Amino acid sequence: MEQTRYIKDLARELGFDYCGISAAVQLDDDARRLEQWLKKGMHGSMHYMENHFDKRIDPRKLVDGAKSVITLLYNYFPSERQREDAPKVSKYAYGADYHEVIREKLKTMLARMQERIGAVQGRGFVDSAPVLERSWARRSGLGWMGKNGNIINKQSGSFYFIATLITDIELEYDGPVADYCGTCTRCLDACPTGAIVSPGVVDGSRCISYFTIELKDQLIPEKMQGSFDNWMFGCDTCQDVCPWNRFSKPNTEVAFTPIPAILNFSTSDWEEMTEEAFKTIFRHSPLKRSKYAGIRRNLHFLERK
Repeated sequence: MEQTRYIKDLARELGFDYCGISAAVQLDDDARRLEQWLKKGMHGSMHYMENHFDKRIDPRKLVDGAKSVITLLYNYFPSERQREDAPKVSKYAYGADYHEVIREKLKTMLARMQERIGAVQGRGFVDSAPVLERSWARRSGLGWMGKNGNIINKQSGSFYFIATLITDIELEYDGPVADYCGTCTRCLDACPTGAIVSPGVVDGSRCISYFTIELKDQLIPEKMQGSFDNWMFGCDTCQDVCPWNRFSKPNTEVAFTPIPAILNFSTSDWEEMTEEAFKTIFRHSPLKRSKYAGIRRNLHFLERK
């Protein structure tokens, strides 16, 4: 109990908004769902999702002797918005790359645990390994799985990064919370491409985020023409319409302060930007995942709507 309390206090000290803990076990139900999802090809060209299936469903294959999965939520909801007439960028990408920011916090957290508790072995992950983060967040009571596939926290909504720290120490475990989506279908109704095919099931191969970030092909399929609602990088539509996000509060992480270009660039500014300027302005931004060529492709696709 003392170690669990220390870890949760430490998480708050490091800026995490929520911390939940689950026993490190094999996720049999999630394994079946993931297998069906992959069989239906809903991962599109994201073939890496087919790899390391055994590690995705069992944290003990990622960390020897794993006993606990610590799941953490980190708020990224911004206090400012882009100008209305600009190509839209998902809110998670307004500031610095979250991988860099949260990875350092996880390293610090593990080091502090080792100082206080002793010989703790563990590994921290933030969107960087075959970990079913949302499943662990749900199991540890940080929220429920919304119909849009996101974890929704009753107090604060869904604009959170999810990180996990898998360790070999036994702790006190939390349990899941109830699902409060009820009969609401706003996210399904609002999805511009109909990617939310049923409650809790998102066809990744139809998601705007997939096309604008993950798809590495030269061209976005013509059949998607006119359905992107001016989203250039990612998409927040299903979160923007979610009633629970009325409780979202701006984050306090300095590193997530919006890059001025994201807030202020007009369509012509984006179109006229050189590759050199892109690399300079967005060198620490999630936008570098799409690279300059990807942003140019996305802009061209939006222009042809």
